[in-house]
Amino acid sequence: MLLVFGLAGGRDAANRPVMGALASRAADFFVISSDAYPARPRVRRGYALVLMAVLFWFALAPMALDWWTVFAPGHILIAGALAAAGVGHLIILRQVRMLGAAVVGVALLLIAGSHAWILIRVAGPSAPGTTTALAFSLVLYLIAALGMQLMTFEDMTLELRRTNRRLEAAQGKLRRMVITDPLTGCRNRRFFEEIIGRELQRHRRYGIPMSLLFVDVDRFKAVNDTLGHDAGDRVLREVAAFLLSNIREADYVFRWGGDEFLILLSCGEEEARRRGTALQQDFARYSSAASLPTGVGLSMGCAEVREDSEDVMALIKVADERMYENKRAQRRNGPATTPVRVSRTRSARL
Repeated sequence: MLLVFGLAGGRDAANRPVMGALASRAADFFVISSDAYPARPRVRRGYALVLMAVLFWFALAPMALDWWTVFAPGHILIAGALAAAGVGHLIILRQVRMLGAAVVGVALLLIAGSHAWILIRVAGPSAPGTTTALAFSLVLYLIAALGMQLMTFEDMTLELRRTNRRLEAAQGKLRRMVITDPLTGCRNRRFFEEIIGRELQRHRRYGIPMSLLFVDVDRFKAVNDTLGHDAGDRVLREVAAFLLSNIREADYVFRWGGDEFLILLSCGEEEARRRGTALQQDFARYSSAASLPTGVGLSMGCAEVREDSEDVMALIKVADERMYENKRAQRRNGPATTPVRVSRTRSARL
């Protein structure tokens, strides 16, 4: 960019036209650099042809005409290009808040102003005042160069932040896929194994009651055998949607396997029993509204996690056994009418 000075104060008359052409092209590259952020610059073939024509004009016009034919147009082109580049960098500042863009934009606008001042106040390339204008422009070019370095650093930092956000989003998506059952949208056993230790610690430290509610879908095998697996998948999705919409945010619903679900409740045994019975009765109405196959219902069994409980899997087995007791009782007495039975003796031993 120091070739710009040749246009205004170069002492070698033979080199002034070429220097002027190169200086105007250098100013155009500032415009391209502002246009290049944050994508590739839009440089077309027609633009290159115009640049070539300008280069020929600066090289040949002084031979046939006077030096003024390149002096005035050169300063006008350079001032216009630098002003456009300065505005372009200020637009970048408005979009991404980069300090380097502000430094470059202001410096380029001031350099454009110096070229306009030379055109208006200086009579020719060797007139008094040219040296002062060139020194002022040199300082501004150095400031613009530092601003571009700062802008490059800020751009790299911004891109790293964007990449980190994309990685975090991808990791979050991958984690959700790992801990979520793809069919029902419930948490899976992997997530249960991950959080149960933390929940037990919270249960013991703060005395928060905790119970396990084991849920099984009645007549699920018959639905699969008679209506097909698509119908069975729909039943599982509807059951999961019902359970997720009828528990508190502090509780968890896990798909335990097949047509079995496990609910981790923040309540005692009696409350878990009442909530299990309410879920059975509500699901009887929900299954009719959702047009599920006849006979599809829920069987449930619960077990309380006491403060001294160590083996959670043993408690899940207890809840599973009580679920089968509930299922047999429903077959004898009718669905959605039998309370979820609890055996206090065995639960106390665990």
